[in-house]
Amino acid sequence: MKAREIADIKEGFAPLPTQEPWDNAGFCIGSPDTEVKGVLVGFDCTPELIMEAVEKGANMVITHHPLIFKGVRKISPDTFLGSAITLAVKNDVVVYAAHTNADKAVQGVNDLMADRLGLKNRTLLSDEGIGLVGELPEPVDTAEFITFVKRQFGLRSLRTSRPIEGPVRKVALCSGSGGSFIDNALAAGADVYISGDISYHNFFTGKGFMLMDIGHYESEIEIVDKFISLLVAELSEKTITFAVLRSSTNNNPIYYF
Repeated sequence: MKAREIADIKEGFAPLPTQEPWDNAGFCIGSPDTEVKGVLVGFDCTPELIMEAVEKGANMVITHHPLIFKGVRKISPDTFLGSAITLAVKNDVVVYAAHTNADKAVQGVNDLMADRLGLKNRTLLSDEGIGLVGELPEPVDTAEFITFVKRQFGLRSLRTSRPIEGPVRKVALCSGSGGSFIDNALAAGADVYISGDISYHNFFTGKGFMLMDIGHYESEIEIVDKFISLLVAELSEKTITFAVLRSSTNNNPIYYF
């Protein structure tokens, strides 16, 4: 099976044309015509992930975040990006990513977040199709909701603006870096907006509205298992001789102490 056939499975779930204009989803390194010997799925395309693929006999890597977002002016093995590119090219590893197209997909990243919270009556947060707004099954006290979110996303801690006094009924969310959609959450009448990478000054919120930053990685990591289950389900009906593996070395680059 060729790499393009693996990509076709992914793009049936998350079509490339739906990615944002600034994004770089799809094939990043290598030929779509490469014969696949093994697939390693991870969150970020790190040098460690490439080496793990090589060690496990996988010559195709699939990640959520693209390895290259902007033009590369220099490739040096002494830099993070240069090292990953060099290792992939030297070892003939195909690198593919599904990013904002996977965020927007039905049962993609944002739906997975909403599922964890049990949100119903969901609508889109933005015209771009990024983010969701929904209602909790029943109103929840703010302190109880904070504890619930921590439990559902496996968090030791999270950042919030001043907690609202009333119960939480309506929740808006956006995976990854969602600071640009805070006004959308307000306009949608959300009591709480959940995202990651929220900057300091945004935490000065008005009465009755609360920001909750659960972390970029924490909001999106579930997509790795979604990618794997999708590939395994599709490939189970085909005669293949390679494995689809989950990366064991690709972890959150942010540490909490």
